Amino acid sequence: MSATKCHRCGDRAAIELRQHRMVYCAECFLRHCREQVRRTIDRHAMLSSDDHPLVAVSGGKDSLAVWDILLDLGYRADGLYLGLGIGQYSERSAEHAREFAKRRGPRLIEVDLADEAGFAIPQAARGARPACSACGLSKRHMINRAALEHGYEVVVTGHNLDDEAAVLFGNVLRWEVDYLARQRPVLPESEGFARRVKPLVRLSERETAAYCAIRGINYIIEECPMAGGNRHLAYKEMLNQLEERQPGAKLSFVSGFVNRVQPMLSHAADAGNADEAEVHPCSRCGSPTTSEVCAFCRLTDRVRDAAPTGRRGRRRTRRAAQRSQH
Repeated sequence: MSATKCHRCGDRAAIELRQHRMVYCAECFLRHCREQVRRTIDRHAMLSSDDHPLVAVSGGKDSLAVWDILLDLGYRADGLYLGLGIGQYSERSAEHAREFAKRRGPRLIEVDLADEAGFAIPQAARGARPACSACGLSKRHMINRAALEHGYEVVVTGHNLDDEAAVLFGNVLRWEVDYLARQRPVLPESEGFARRVKPLVRLSERETAAYCAIRGINYIIEECPMAGGNRHLAYKEMLNQLEERQPGAKLSFVSGFVNRVQPMLSHAADAGNADEAEVHPCSRCGSPTTSEVCAFCRLTDRVRDAAPTGRRGRRRTRRAAQRSQH
């Protein structure tokens, strides 16, 4: 650490943020995190004082940190935990979410994917779709459905600066223009969709981990056991190497895109909406879709079709579920 005193108050330093060229004591660092979130919310009109946001809680550092910060900023933020059925990893994640809710007092809604959809992520990954793809699709569908059913206007997710930078890097590498046009801190509400906001887009993983450590928030530390091979993890490693050589590179990359490039892409996408397929309710679940059956219902069909049948198949399914516990 290049300095031993906090640049703000002069007390003993606890953390150095090279991207900001600042050194903070513990209390000033917490103030910095809250201020970054407050400014992000105000800058992008994410939340109003009348909103009742629902935080999608995974039990990890990011979602618990944003939940804690929103509560400290005065928002009536409740939490939603979606059980994905990934063995002991999911069980430990749920315990951290429950512990936080008990400690701070807000409501925690729990939804189990297997109970609601008839499958868990390990089953979806075996024959229907890659694990991370099935997981992302399931979370988007189930979280949005729970928010609407329970009357929440806005869903808050814990996507941090590192997440946004990795997704942006991947989309630029492949020039996924449609995805780039939709990558923004706020996805506005529309028919059948709650508003989705990302208040942590200016805070890095290192900052949210330090925030939880200082606040005494317990969270699941290990990566999801089914995330092996996820290309975004490789993108994060590359961007971390760049950040080490050029502090602030990730923040500049994401902020420059959000403030300069993304508005142009959104405007172009909005201008072409007349040519898009009509959105209507899914014939199975009622969720908005441009097809007769939505992507989540099609995933459910593929999982069911890929499931082994008969006594031998049921034994294989039980053994697979037992393996996912370890």
